This record gives sequence, C-alpha cells and structure tokens, in this order.
Amino acid sequence: MHEKKVSQLNDFGTIDMKAIVYTKYGPPDVLQLLSVQKPIPGDNEVLVKIHAAAANPLDWHFMRAAPFIIRFISGLLKPKHQILGVDIAGEIEAVGGNVEQFKVGDEVYGGISRGGFAEYVCETEDKLVLKPINLSFEQAAAVPVAGLTALQCLRDQGQIQPGQQVLINGASGGVGTFAVQLAKVFEAVVTGVCSTQNADMVCSIGADQVIDYTREDFTQTGQLYDLIFDNVGNRSVAEIKRILAPNGMYLLNAYTPALMLQLMLRSGQSKTGGQTMRNTNVMKPNQADLEYLKALIEADKVISVIDKIYPLGEVADAISYLETGHARGKVVITL
Repeated sequence: MHEKKVSQLNDFGTIDMKAIVYTKYGPPDVLQLLSVQKPIPGDNEVLVKIHAAAANPLDWHFMRAAPFIIRFISGLLKPKHQILGVDIAGEIEAVGGNVEQFKVGDEVYGGISRGGFAEYVCETEDKLVLKPINLSFEQAAAVPVAGLTALQCLRDQGQIQPGQQVLINGASGGVGTFAVQLAKVFEAVVTGVCSTQNADMVCSIGADQVIDYTREDFTQTGQLYDLIFDNVGNRSVAEIKRILAPNGMYLLNAYTPALMLQLMLRSGQSKTGGQTMRNTNVMKPNQADLEYLKALIEADKVISVIDKIYPLGEVADAISYLETGHARGKVVITL
C-alpha cells in the first residue's frame, strides 16, 4: 500500500503521523495509508503512541456500512470518522491537564472509540488501563473487544454458573477463544465447536470436548446444554431448541440477519417453556472489566490467541482475511 499525503483531516495538530484512512464506504481497497495530522490531547485525554492494534468485525461493518443502519451512526453518504480501529495497546506520550490515572511512559491497552489504525490516538483515560505485564503489545491489543464481549456475554447476559454444560459455537475465533477460557475460569464444562485444523488449539486453551463441525453435527449429539454461546449463527431456532436444556439460555453473537430477526420477533428475550433465546447486547467498554481480564491474564488463566500479524500498511489485507470468517483467534496490526 503506497503512502499518500493529505493536508487536512479533522482538527488535529501538525502533519506528522501515518494512519489508515477511508473517505468512502466499500471493500478493503477504500483503505489508504496517509500522512495525517497528529492529534493533541484535550484536558481529559491522553495521547497514546500505538504499538499494536487489532482488527474486529466491527471494522469491516463500518468500512462497508453494512448493515445500512450503520450510515445513521457513521455518516449517511460518507464516514464522518475516517480512521477505523478500536483495540489498541501502546505507550502514553502526553496527558491532558485533568488526567489523574496515567503519566507519560505508562504502557496501556483498551478499547477506544475509534482511530486505532494510526501511529497515535487521543482518548479519554476511562477507556484504558495499564497493560498486562506478561503480554507483548501485540498480545495486549488482541484482548479488549473480544475479551470484553466474551466476558460480558457469559458472565452478565448468560449468568454462567459452575458445573453448567456450555457450548461455544465458533470456539476458535477471536471472541470464541476468550469465551472458552473464561467459561473454564467460571468452572463450566465446555464444549467447543470448530474445524478440524483448530481442534487441538481449542483443546489446548481449556475445552473439555471439541466437536469438529466438518465431521459431526453438534445439534445431533443428544447432549443438552445449559448455555449456548453462538458466534456463528448457522443454525435455526428449532435446531438450537433441540439441544438447549429445559431452563437453558441461548445467546447469539453473530451478524446473521434472518436468525437475529427470529429472535427479535420473540421479543429479544422471549421464553419457550423455560428456555431463553436472545441476541446479545452490545459490549460495554469499562475499566473494571479490563482490569478483571488483566488479572486473569497476569495469573496465566487467559491468553491471547493470535492468527496473523500485519504491518500498518497492510490493514486492507488484514480486514480481507478477517472477512473470510476463518481467522484462528485474533488478527493484529503492528506499528
């Protein structure tokens, strides 16, 4: 990807940083490596020199404006905010006058509002915490969105309990790899669904059983599950109900419009008998949960699984790979 120059982008300072910019919606080739103006932190912000970022499905949804409703958030005809990327890890380079939690030189990670595919970003201090000491910047950048999604879905929405039978569909993906490990932290009995090539990895991160979907239909095993966390959305409501325990819960964490609509028509959290089936709520970034994940990571109870690492100039390739749906863990950008 060839670097270009741009003379003005929003209300930033001097032109002295590189970023991946998109000025129109579309496929990955709308992403361009540009020289843009370096941000200056406000009173309640910190300036982070980014060492690594991670790509998420959220990025390609905003890049393509798919579903269309994203345009009402990001801009009807073109994106208002032109730098994607919400997972970062880096070093504090400057702090605003009202910042109390961080100082220059602190190594941090977190899920930010936007702007992670760049050399620098400004963000409010409440979106960041100190980086786990036993992780590289690349490993830390892989954690926030996927880790927080898995944590909040299992713990808060799924109300996971020790001893429960938990099935994780898409166990080898970004969210899935964290979900397997966190379900074991919560002392559940975990079954992961993935492909042949990922079975050993899913076992290695704690799954008690792995179902290879290329060889076996997980809805036909006869096993009932107390909690099903579905990151794929490739089964019908009827098929899921068949393997859901009488008082079990099914959580859909995938953009599959037909299945999402079925669950919405059931009022989002309707019950059939004692079964609960619903779409997951949007992940909520917060320091408490980031600190919780950090503690688990530093205790060697949770690790980052990284598939591929791309340089900043190859973010388009990283997003293209992520869109295939076959990433093994996380896709990371290094700076």
